Amino acid sequence: MKIKDIIAVLGAWAPTVLQEEYDNCGLQVGDANAEVAKALITLDCTEEVVEEAVRQGCDLIIAHHPVIFGDLKSITGRNDVERTLLAAIRNNVAIYAIHTNLDNVIDGVNGEIAARLGLKSIQVLEPKPGQLQKLNVFVPRAHADAVRDALFAAGAGHVGAYDECSFNTDGLGTFKAGEGTSPFVGQQGVRHNEAEVRVEVLCPVIVHAAVIAAMRAAHPYEEVAYDLYPMANAHQGIGSGLIGEWEEPMGEEAFLRKLKDVFGPPAVRHSPLTGQPVRRVAVCGGSGAFLIGKAMSAGVDAYVTGDVKYHEFFRPDGRMLLADIGHYHSERYTMDLIQRRLGELLPTFATRLTETVTNPIHFF
Repeated sequence: MKIKDIIAVLGAWAPTVLQEEYDNCGLQVGDANAEVAKALITLDCTEEVVEEAVRQGCDLIIAHHPVIFGDLKSITGRNDVERTLLAAIRNNVAIYAIHTNLDNVIDGVNGEIAARLGLKSIQVLEPKPGQLQKLNVFVPRAHADAVRDALFAAGAGHVGAYDECSFNTDGLGTFKAGEGTSPFVGQQGVRHNEAEVRVEVLCPVIVHAAVIAAMRAAHPYEEVAYDLYPMANAHQGIGSGLIGEWEEPMGEEAFLRKLKDVFGPPAVRHSPLTGQPVRRVAVCGGSGAFLIGKAMSAGVDAYVTGDVKYHEFFRPDGRMLLADIGHYHSERYTMDLIQRRLGELLPTFATRLTETVTNPIHFF
């Protein structure tokens, strides 16, 4: 297997186009065409992790956090990032980062947090804009079913929990085939009238290329007439943070104990208790203080994240419980998530979870 084969699987799950503008996901070190035997999965890629990969015979490191994040003008070993890169290059170990793109898919980092907490009825807290298009394609009536099936199979036509959604309008298409054409119906130089169907479907941007390719392959015409329109509608499966709920509420102290038991932080920092039970919960792995306002507007009873600053604990103002379990602990199960997904999609590919604890924060 080649590194590009692993990248293709991860990219189909969490496409790099979903990363935030400030981020740097994808292959950071290595040749995509190189053979790979085993991957080491980690939250952070450090010198110690590279050493572990070498010891374990892993020629690929899959990390959640990119090792190359800011400006990099040289690789001379003057800091931890450069030393890590030098170690990887010297030992022919590739590094792939799957960061905010994995944060932004509903079955990614936050989906794992919600699953560990047992939350149900999951929905995205802040949908990412600009992720939907509407595709209109004009098809001969007898071929409409085949084209619709191809669009659905390629990923178009999803609306919330519904699938294979389309709107269809009968009409009359006209065309005159020019010189050098091979028309499916009609004759060169003669205007032809054809009973056609206008098929309309929602098309997520991340599957745009696959949908267009499938449409062209299934369509009988050599020149396919279609339109694509950007939509303001939010894609409910892509965005920051998640909201879920339990059937039965629990007390706030029991909720905080659950966070400590499930994620294992030395302590849970939290805002003042509200005196209300917790049933509806928002979560965001990593640094999620930017979603405090969104969580409050969504009417949740509690919001779980990491890296909350002192003054940000004032913001809930008794309207919800804000709980900080730490950046590392909120994302610690991301490694298990990646390994599990690769195991499902590539069952013969060997992966290991790092034994190196990369959390840079220590408690005394």
